[in-house]
Amino acid sequence: MPVWCCRCSLAGHFRNYSDSETKGEIFNSLVQYFGDSLRRKVKAMPLVEETSLLEDSSVTLPVVVIGNGPSGICLSYMLSGYRPYLSSEAIHPNTVLLSKLEEARHLSIVDQDLEYLSEGLEGRSSNPVAVLFDTLLHPDADFGYDYPSVLHWKLEQHHYIPHLVLGKGPPGGAWHNMEGSMLTISFGNWMELPGLKFKDWVSSKRRNLKGDRVMPEEIARYYKHYVKVMGLQKNFRENTYITSVSRLYRDQDDNDGQDRDLSTKHLQIDKSKFIKRNWEVRGYQRIADGSHVPFCLFAESVVLATGTLDSPAHLEIEGEDFPFVFHSVPEFGAAVSKGKLRGKVDPVLIVGSGLTAADAVLCAYNNNIPVIHAFRRRVTDPSLIFKQLPKKLYPEYHKVYHLMCTQLYSIDSNLSDYTSFPEHHVLSFKSDMKCILQSVSGLRKIFKLSAAVVLIGSHPNLSFLKEQGCYLGHNASQPITCKGNPVEIDAYTYECVKEANLFALGPLVGDNFVRFLKGGALGVTRCLATRQKKKQHLFVERGGGDGLA
Repeated sequence: MPVWCCRCSLAGHFRNYSDSETKGEIFNSLVQYFGDSLRRKVKAMPLVEETSLLEDSSVTLPVVVIGNGPSGICLSYMLSGYRPYLSSEAIHPNTVLLSKLEEARHLSIVDQDLEYLSEGLEGRSSNPVAVLFDTLLHPDADFGYDYPSVLHWKLEQHHYIPHLVLGKGPPGGAWHNMEGSMLTISFGNWMELPGLKFKDWVSSKRRNLKGDRVMPEEIARYYKHYVKVMGLQKNFRENTYITSVSRLYRDQDDNDGQDRDLSTKHLQIDKSKFIKRNWEVRGYQRIADGSHVPFCLFAESVVLATGTLDSPAHLEIEGEDFPFVFHSVPEFGAAVSKGKLRGKVDPVLIVGSGLTAADAVLCAYNNNIPVIHAFRRRVTDPSLIFKQLPKKLYPEYHKVYHLMCTQLYSIDSNLSDYTSFPEHHVLSFKSDMKCILQSVSGLRKIFKLSAAVVLIGSHPNLSFLKEQGCYLGHNASQPITCKGNPVEIDAYTYECVKEANLFALGPLVGDNFVRFLKGGALGVTRCLATRQKKKQHLFVERGGGDGLA
């Protein structure tokens, strides 16, 4: 089976990529990045054919990004040389922050001390850089204000860091697969990425924006258009599936995560390293005829931007694999649309207390399907998401929360159109479509169902990493989750604490809202740009040697 390697893709041989302008652009960018020493080195070697051994590729990319959702897109934008500066007419309600910014007005935010700027800020993210960048882009947004951003963006091409963004589908990631009937939880302008206002894009498409909240398919189209209009296509590869991301070499006795220049026999690399082959990224690309073309890339740094929607979480109980048990709203919605639950007397069991579970409740309730709603928390639990949403802006979710609080199950009453079971969990599902619920006090109840929908969160698919990526989390014995066990990172660089030259951003580090994942792109870009400057300085001091791993 044919394969493609890093040099093949750089020379424009990445299969089935339609943009004719892409050919050679990544390679030319590398030449610009490293200087003519790269051009001389590559010209001295014959072009690697697609049937060559994967190990023959001698070019190592500075950055490979896994995931092409808003996290990956925003990072590509900043790695491409776009830099945020304090606007000349900037007015910010936080006068202390504004004063700090004015101290270094001539510098882009990427070149400033993010820890200093973030000090004292509070917001709905646990990551300080995410809070900082959000307050610069959307000042006082949580208080209902719509102040303009205090930043303006400049394209500084000399800051370009060559990179590839790999995704399973078109740019936008999971937004292309979300249930189309639901409004997004965030305002349209909170979903936008730097440099292109969402409302301006909507106006250019001659679409009417009804209210501030929009449908997921509109957001997906916006992200896809963003990559094109910002000139980022050369950095993106679609229909790619990652099968392994692994270290190429490491000292067995080294516990601090730093690489050592060990055996180069199998790597065929120059010992005077400017860029290290820290990572090998393997996978395949699905092409038009449905076949798979394997690939292998080498990278100095890898960024995980996969999101966490790959694998719905399961209860791990008896009978959960019966066909009447669903684990996603689209799956349940499809059954409703096809009329499979029409006229059913038995209720649908919905498990979970988040917004996805609320979407399923609304779907059933609006289609006159009786609902049993079971969840582990108390209705007064302050961590319930409904308590963080203004009633005026999210009336449909507060309708569900009102039902959760008022339509409580009672032994003395029959089930209604909606019945709430707080502090309950499911013990098992039976083949006769019955379920057993148990309360916190131990009382058990049996109900006949027409269907069940388990919506208790999701896990990212990090199967391409050792230990499924669990070792990267705060709790290495548990799978990575957005809320319970995010990837442990440096607060200002987003580099994984337990793995050098591996970064994570977005939902993987707890930032589930697009508003906040943009801060991750800022943190990663600053870290990589700082290291690039140090290496280029060292490169000059050494007399400009070969410059390649």
